[in-house]
Amino acid sequence: MNRLSVVSVAYPFAHVGPDAVGGAEQILGIIDLALVHAGHRSLVIGSEESQVSGELLKISRTEGEIGEEERRRTYREVRELLAKVLRKESVDIVHMHGLDFHEYLPTASVPVLATLHLPLAWYPPEIFRMDRPNTFLNGVSTCQMRALERVPASVIPPIENGVRMEDFGEFFPGGKRRFLLSIGRICPEKGFHLALDAARKADFPMFLAGHVFQYHAHVAYFRSEIVPRLSRSRRFIGSIGLKRKRRLIAAARCVLIPSLAAEMSSLVAMESLSLGTPVIAFRSGALLDIVEHGRTGFVVRDVEEMVDAIRKVDEIDPADCVRAARSRFSSGRMVRDYLRAYADILGASVHQNSGIRKVA
Repeated sequence: MNRLSVVSVAYPFAHVGPDAVGGAEQILGIIDLALVHAGHRSLVIGSEESQVSGELLKISRTEGEIGEEERRRTYREVRELLAKVLRKESVDIVHMHGLDFHEYLPTASVPVLATLHLPLAWYPPEIFRMDRPNTFLNGVSTCQMRALERVPASVIPPIENGVRMEDFGEFFPGGKRRFLLSIGRICPEKGFHLALDAARKADFPMFLAGHVFQYHAHVAYFRSEIVPRLSRSRRFIGSIGLKRKRRLIAAARCVLIPSLAAEMSSLVAMESLSLGTPVIAFRSGALLDIVEHGRTGFVVRDVEEMVDAIRKVDEIDPADCVRAARSRFSSGRMVRDYLRAYADILGASVHQNSGIRKVA
């Protein structure tokens, strides 16, 4: 493949990098790193706290609660910055990752790929019938794309997420301790209050790690549902970086994922299995595909079943978790699929009905 110049546009209210909380930001960071290592040019439009391997084009930090006025200001900033880059630089493709990507789509004719990291119902339906030419969408799991009754020509086959085995591929045999672990954005749909309930009923200590974004609903959830459930044994430890996350996952008895909304993917589950740590998850979207019930963890229906699974998680062989992760969840496969998608898009007609259907 010829040397590419790729502009990746992050969700503007979350930072990109190895210590990022959100899955979309972690995936963007992996693609950015792979592009640089392969000799391509990678430009990333993202918040000023971001850490990237290519060139960071900074968006102003958001202070305080993220309300409508702050959203409008930020979207305008992203639109203007992206337009400036496209005027000044020779760009082959723009790869967008934010839930709100439609708010700052470029008017220039550059090809755009927008990756849909979240449930399709969370996006405005108009994104599936945009008349902007050379604009394509992809999902991150086959489970996610089943929500589409009809697949528009603009939607290419899903590209499954992956994790860097270089970061999470080291197995720590015999290193398990007695605590439970949950990691992620602290918001209602993640259901972490139920993980805390399960840990209490099973009588196990637990760490909850994550970030409370400054949305009113997220802050209210943390204060009303998480804080009252905390104790000396079950603690909230805030955001954690990659190194600490790796240590905690490797030492945990298991990782609890009590999602109440259908998960489109789960990097936390993949990372956990890569480190030989079983996953106990609710029957939520792609988690049914990621966790092999009885082999790499347990898929449960409610808190009571989660409690039972916690008590019998020693039945899971950590080596089976590692083998499954290495065979199924490599970021190398994911990156190759994105590079193939870029090539297909760049080689196709500029019309929406060009029929790009060959992404592996």
